[in-house]
Amino acid sequence: MTQRGALALRSWGRRAAATLLPLLLLACKAATPVTEAHPAMWLVEDADTRIFLLGSMHALPAGTRWDGGKVGAAIAAADELVLELAPDQLAAAGDVFRELAPRSAPLAMERRLDPAALAAYRKIEGAGSGFGGDALDDWAILVLMGQRVAQQADLSPENGVEARLTQRFSDAGKPIGGLETARGQLTLFETLDAATQRRLLTRALANSASGVADVKAMNAAWARGDVAALEKVVNEDVDAVPAARAAIITDRNRRWTAWVEQRMAKPGTVLIAVGAGHLVGADGVPAALEAAGYRVVRVQ
Repeated sequence: MTQRGALALRSWGRRAAATLLPLLLLACKAATPVTEAHPAMWLVEDADTRIFLLGSMHALPAGTRWDGGKVGAAIAAADELVLELAPDQLAAAGDVFRELAPRSAPLAMERRLDPAALAAYRKIEGAGSGFGGDALDDWAILVLMGQRVAQQADLSPENGVEARLTQRFSDAGKPIGGLETARGQLTLFETLDAATQRRLLTRALANSASGVADVKAMNAAWARGDVAALEKVVNEDVDAVPAARAAIITDRNRRWTAWVEQRMAKPGTVLIAVGAGHLVGADGVPAALEAAGYRVVRVQ
Protein backbone atom coordinates (compact mmCIF):
# COMPACT_ATOMS: atom_id res chain seq x y z
CA MET A 1 0.00 0.00 0.00
CA THR A 2 -0.58 0.97 1.14
CA GLN A 3 -0.74 2.37 2.72
CA ARG A 4 -0.25 0.73 -0.79
CA GLY A 5 -2.47 3.32 2.43
CA ALA A 6 -6.03 5.65 3.37
CA LEU A 7 -7.98 8.24 1.50
CA ALA A 8 -11.46 8.47 0.18
CA LEU A 9 -14.32 6.40 1.49
CA ARG A 10 -15.15 5.14 4.94
CA SER A 11 -14.14 1.57 5.84
CA TRP A 12 -12.44 -0.61 3.22
CA GLY A 13 -13.50 1.62 0.37
CA ARG A 14 -11.48 4.39 1.91
CA ARG A 15 -8.51 2.12 2.55
CA ALA A 16 -8.52 0.62 -0.93
CA ALA A 17 -8.82 4.04 -2.52
CA ALA A 18 -5.95 5.26 -0.41
CA THR A 19 -3.72 2.51 -1.73
CA LEU A 20 -4.45 3.36 -5.38
CA LEU A 21 -4.98 7.10 -5.42
CA PRO A 22 -1.42 7.90 -6.45
CA LEU A 23 -2.04 5.90 -9.62
CA LEU A 24 -5.28 7.47 -10.68
CA LEU A 25 -6.17 10.86 -9.22
CA LEU A 26 -6.35 13.97 -11.34
CA ALA A 27 -4.81 17.27 -10.30
CA CYS A 28 -7.49 19.66 -9.12
CA LYS A 29 -8.49 22.85 -7.36
CA ALA A 30 -6.88 26.16 -6.55
CA ALA A 31 -4.35 26.98 -3.87
CA THR A 32 -5.43 27.34 -0.26
CA PRO A 33 -3.74 28.96 2.72
CA VAL A 34 -0.65 27.20 4.04
CA THR A 35 -1.33 24.47 6.59
CA GLU A 36 1.52 23.05 8.65
CA ALA A 37 1.67 19.28 8.99
CA HIS A 38 3.92 17.13 11.17
CA PRO A 39 3.54 13.55 9.92
CA ALA A 40 4.95 10.64 11.88
CA MET A 41 8.40 9.36 10.92
CA TRP A 42 10.57 6.58 12.32
CA LEU A 43 14.29 5.78 12.10
CA VAL A 44 15.97 2.38 12.11
CA GLU A 45 19.75 2.44 12.11
CA ASP A 46 22.94 0.57 12.79
CA ALA A 47 26.61 1.57 12.67
CA ASP A 48 26.65 2.57 9.00
CA THR A 49 23.02 2.62 7.80
CA ARG A 50 20.07 4.90 8.53
CA ILE A 51 16.61 4.27 7.12
CA PHE A 52 13.86 6.80 7.73
CA LEU A 53 10.25 5.58 7.44
CA LEU A 54 7.85 8.40 6.60
CA GLY A 55 4.11 7.90 6.57
CA SER A 56 2.73 9.56 3.45
CA MET A 57 -0.56 10.78 2.10
CA HIS A 58 -0.72 10.21 -1.63
CA ALA A 59 -2.95 13.24 -2.22
CA LEU A 60 -3.27 16.36 -0.09
CA PRO A 61 -4.97 19.76 -0.13
CA ALA A 62 -3.01 22.56 -1.74
CA GLY A 63 -0.98 24.56 0.72
CA THR A 64 -0.09 21.61 2.97
CA ARG A 65 3.47 22.08 4.23
CA TRP A 66 4.75 18.80 5.68
CA ASP A 67 8.44 18.78 4.76
CA GLY A 68 9.90 20.89 7.55
CA GLY A 69 11.42 19.87 10.87
CA LYS A 70 12.87 16.38 11.16
CA VAL A 71 11.34 15.39 7.83
CA GLY A 72 13.19 18.19 6.09
CA ALA A 73 16.41 17.08 7.73
CA ALA A 74 15.84 13.49 6.61
CA ILE A 75 15.20 14.62 3.03
CA ALA A 76 18.46 16.55 3.02
CA ALA A 77 20.44 13.69 4.57
CA ALA A 78 19.10 10.84 2.45
CA ASP A 79 21.19 9.40 -0.37
CA GLU A 80 18.16 7.87 -2.03
CA LEU A 81 14.36 7.85 -1.94
CA VAL A 82 12.22 4.70 -1.97
CA LEU A 83 8.47 4.89 -2.66
CA GLU A 84 5.76 2.31 -3.17
CA LEU A 85 6.13 2.93 -6.91
CA ALA A 86 9.16 4.40 -8.65
CA PRO A 87 8.37 7.26 -11.08
CA ASP A 88 8.44 5.03 -14.18
CA GLN A 89 6.00 2.62 -12.56
CA LEU A 90 3.69 5.44 -11.55
CA ALA A 91 3.73 6.66 -15.15
CA ALA A 92 2.78 3.18 -16.38
CA ALA A 93 -0.04 2.69 -13.88
CA GLY A 94 -2.83 4.24 -15.94
CA ASP A 95 -2.24 1.83 -18.80
CA VAL A 96 -2.10 -1.12 -16.41
CA PHE A 97 -5.36 -0.02 -14.80
CA ARG A 98 -7.08 0.21 -18.18
CA GLU A 99 -5.86 -3.28 -18.99
CA LEU A 100 -6.91 -4.94 -15.74
CA ALA A 101 -10.08 -3.04 -14.78
CA PRO A 102 -12.55 -4.36 -17.41
CA ARG A 103 -14.68 -7.41 -16.67
CA SER A 104 -14.50 -10.40 -18.98
CA ALA A 105 -18.22 -9.76 -19.63
CA PRO A 106 -20.33 -6.71 -18.61
CA LEU A 107 -22.57 -6.98 -15.57
CA ALA A 108 -25.14 -4.25 -14.87
CA MET A 109 -24.79 -2.44 -11.55
CA GLU A 110 -28.48 -3.12 -10.91
CA ARG A 111 -27.61 -6.82 -10.75
CA ARG A 112 -24.69 -6.30 -8.37
CA LEU A 113 -26.15 -3.98 -5.75
CA ASP A 114 -29.21 -3.87 -3.54
CA PRO A 115 -31.43 -0.78 -3.91
CA ALA A 116 -29.79 1.22 -1.11
CA ALA A 117 -26.26 0.55 -2.38
CA LEU A 118 -27.31 1.24 -5.95
CA ALA A 119 -28.78 4.60 -4.92
CA ALA A 120 -25.52 5.53 -3.17
CA TYR A 121 -23.55 4.48 -6.24
CA ARG A 122 -25.71 6.58 -8.55
CA LYS A 123 -25.30 9.58 -6.28
CA ILE A 124 -21.51 9.37 -6.38
CA GLU A 125 -21.49 8.68 -10.10
CA GLY A 126 -23.84 11.60 -10.72
CA ALA A 127 -21.37 14.08 -9.23
CA GLY A 128 -19.34 13.94 -12.45
CA SER A 129 -18.90 11.90 -15.59
CA GLY A 130 -20.10 8.31 -15.43
CA PHE A 131 -17.83 5.49 -14.36
CA GLY A 132 -18.96 2.95 -16.96
CA GLY A 133 -19.30 0.56 -14.07
CA ASP A 134 -21.18 -2.15 -15.95
CA ALA A 135 -17.98 -2.98 -17.82
CA LEU A 136 -15.61 -2.86 -14.82
CA ASP A 137 -14.59 -5.16 -11.99
CA ASP A 138 -15.85 -4.19 -8.53
CA TRP A 139 -12.37 -3.20 -7.33
CA ALA A 140 -11.95 -0.80 -10.25
CA ILE A 141 -15.30 0.85 -9.53
CA LEU A 142 -14.21 1.26 -5.94
CA VAL A 143 -11.06 3.07 -7.06
CA LEU A 144 -12.99 5.45 -9.31
CA MET A 145 -15.44 6.17 -6.50
CA GLY A 146 -12.53 6.98 -4.20
CA GLN A 147 -11.08 9.31 -6.82
CA ARG A 148 -14.39 11.18 -7.07
CA VAL A 149 -14.69 11.63 -3.29
CA ALA A 150 -11.06 12.73 -2.97
CA GLN A 151 -11.62 15.38 -5.62
CA GLN A 152 -14.69 16.57 -3.72
CA ALA A 153 -12.44 16.89 -0.65
CA ASP A 154 -10.07 19.13 -2.66
CA LEU A 155 -7.19 16.66 -2.64
CA SER A 156 -4.58 16.50 -5.38
CA PRO A 157 -1.72 14.06 -5.99
CA GLU A 158 0.37 17.01 -7.16
CA ASN A 159 0.36 18.16 -3.53
CA GLY A 160 0.88 14.66 -2.16
CA VAL A 161 4.00 13.48 -0.37
CA GLU A 162 5.27 11.28 -3.20
CA ALA A 163 5.00 13.94 -5.89
CA ARG A 164 6.89 16.53 -3.90
CA LEU A 165 9.55 14.10 -2.72
CA THR A 166 10.06 12.93 -6.29
CA GLN A 167 10.62 16.50 -7.40
CA ARG A 168 13.04 17.22 -4.57
CA PHE A 169 15.15 14.11 -5.16
CA SER A 170 15.07 14.50 -8.93
CA ASP A 171 16.25 18.09 -8.65
CA ALA A 172 19.08 16.93 -6.37
CA GLY A 173 20.09 14.15 -8.78
CA LYS A 174 19.44 11.47 -6.14
CA PRO A 175 18.10 8.04 -7.11
CA ILE A 176 14.44 7.14 -6.61
CA GLY A 177 13.38 3.51 -6.31
CA GLY A 178 10.19 1.58 -5.65
CA LEU A 179 9.09 -1.34 -3.51
CA GLU A 180 6.50 -2.57 -6.00
CA THR A 181 5.48 -2.42 -9.65
CA ALA A 182 2.27 -0.87 -10.93
CA ARG A 183 1.12 -4.23 -12.25
CA GLY A 184 1.94 -5.96 -8.99
CA GLN A 185 0.10 -3.35 -6.95
CA LEU A 186 -3.04 -3.42 -9.08
CA THR A 187 -2.96 -7.19 -9.33
CA LEU A 188 -3.40 -7.32 -5.56
CA PHE A 189 -6.93 -6.02 -6.17
CA GLU A 190 -7.54 -7.81 -9.45
CA THR A 191 -6.88 -11.19 -7.83
CA LEU A 192 -9.14 -10.70 -4.82
CA ASP A 193 -11.99 -13.19 -5.04
CA ALA A 194 -15.31 -11.91 -6.32
CA ALA A 195 -17.04 -12.07 -2.93
CA THR A 196 -14.31 -10.00 -1.26
CA GLN A 197 -14.43 -7.40 -4.03
CA ARG A 198 -18.21 -7.14 -3.71
CA ARG A 199 -17.98 -6.79 0.04
CA LEU A 200 -15.46 -3.96 -0.29
CA LEU A 201 -17.70 -2.17 -2.76
CA THR A 202 -20.92 -2.52 -0.77
CA ARG A 203 -19.24 -1.47 2.49
CA ALA A 204 -17.85 1.61 0.80
CA LEU A 205 -21.27 2.51 -0.56
CA ALA A 206 -22.95 1.96 2.81
CA ASN A 207 -20.68 4.62 4.33
CA SER A 208 -20.27 6.89 1.33
CA ALA A 209 -22.38 9.74 2.72
CA SER A 210 -19.57 10.64 5.11
CA GLY A 211 -16.79 10.14 2.55
CA VAL A 212 -15.59 13.74 2.32
CA ALA A 213 -15.73 14.27 6.08
CA ASP A 214 -13.88 11.00 6.65
CA VAL A 215 -11.04 11.78 4.28
CA LYS A 216 -10.61 15.23 5.80
CA ALA A 217 -10.50 13.74 9.30
CA MET A 218 -7.95 11.19 8.17
CA ASN A 219 -5.74 13.87 6.67
CA ALA A 220 -6.02 15.88 9.86
CA ALA A 221 -4.86 12.88 11.93
CA TRP A 222 -1.91 12.38 9.58
CA ALA A 223 -1.03 16.08 9.73
CA ARG A 224 -0.79 16.08 13.52
CA GLY A 225 1.12 12.79 13.60
CA ASP A 226 -1.69 11.04 15.45
CA VAL A 227 -0.76 7.41 14.89
CA ALA A 228 -3.41 6.18 17.33
CA ALA A 229 -6.15 7.77 15.23
CA LEU A 230 -4.64 6.41 12.03
CA GLU A 231 -4.36 2.94 13.54
CA LYS A 232 -8.02 3.08 14.57
CA VAL A 233 -9.04 3.91 11.00
CA VAL A 234 -6.90 1.13 9.54
CA ASN A 235 -8.18 -1.43 12.05
CA GLU A 236 -11.80 -0.47 11.34
CA ASP A 237 -11.13 -1.05 7.67
CA VAL A 238 -9.08 -4.22 7.64
CA ASP A 239 -10.75 -6.10 10.47
CA ALA A 240 -14.00 -6.08 8.49
CA VAL A 241 -12.55 -7.86 5.44
CA PRO A 242 -9.79 -10.27 6.55
CA ALA A 243 -8.99 -11.55 3.05
CA ALA A 244 -8.37 -8.02 1.84
CA ARG A 245 -6.32 -7.24 4.92
CA ALA A 246 -3.95 -10.10 4.22
CA ALA A 247 -3.42 -9.18 0.57
CA ILE A 248 -3.36 -5.40 0.75
CA ILE A 249 -1.74 -4.67 4.10
CA THR A 250 -0.26 -7.59 6.05
CA ASP A 251 1.56 -9.38 3.25
CA ARG A 252 2.90 -6.14 1.78
CA ASN A 253 4.14 -4.98 5.17
CA ARG A 254 6.04 -8.23 5.54
CA ARG A 255 7.66 -7.84 2.14
CA TRP A 256 8.61 -4.24 2.85
CA THR A 257 10.02 -5.21 6.24
CA ALA A 258 12.18 -7.83 4.56
CA TRP A 259 13.37 -5.20 2.05
CA VAL A 260 14.43 -2.90 4.91
CA GLU A 261 16.27 -5.74 6.64
CA GLN A 262 18.20 -6.51 3.46
CA ARG A 263 18.96 -2.83 2.87
CA MET A 264 20.40 -2.50 6.37
CA ALA A 265 23.37 -4.57 5.17
CA LYS A 266 24.40 -1.74 2.83
CA PRO A 267 25.81 1.57 4.16
CA GLY A 268 24.01 4.85 3.52
CA THR A 269 20.93 6.87 4.37
CA VAL A 270 17.56 6.07 2.82
CA LEU A 271 14.20 7.79 3.05
CA ILE A 272 11.25 5.44 2.55
CA ALA A 273 7.83 7.05 2.09
CA VAL A 274 4.79 4.75 1.97
CA GLY A 275 1.13 5.09 2.87
CA ALA A 276 0.81 6.06 6.51
CA GLY A 277 -1.47 3.12 7.24
CA HIS A 278 1.40 0.71 6.59
CA LEU A 279 3.48 2.16 9.41
CA VAL A 280 1.00 1.99 12.29
CA GLY A 281 -0.25 -0.80 14.49
CA ALA A 282 1.12 -4.17 15.53
CA ASP A 283 1.62 -5.34 11.95
CA GLY A 284 3.03 -2.03 10.70
CA VAL A 285 6.56 -1.96 9.32
CA PRO A 286 8.14 -0.20 12.35
CA ALA A 287 6.61 -2.71 14.76
CA ALA A 288 7.69 -5.62 12.57
CA LEU A 289 11.26 -4.33 12.43
CA GLU A 290 11.32 -3.89 16.18
CA ALA A 291 10.04 -7.44 16.63
CA ALA A 292 12.89 -8.61 14.39
CA GLY A 293 15.40 -7.10 16.80
CA TYR A 294 16.08 -3.71 15.26
CA ARG A 295 16.04 -0.51 17.28
CA VAL A 296 13.30 1.65 15.84
CA VAL A 297 12.76 5.18 17.13
CA ARG A 298 10.00 7.58 16.26
CA VAL A 299 11.82 10.81 15.41
CA GLN A 300 8.78 12.92 14.49
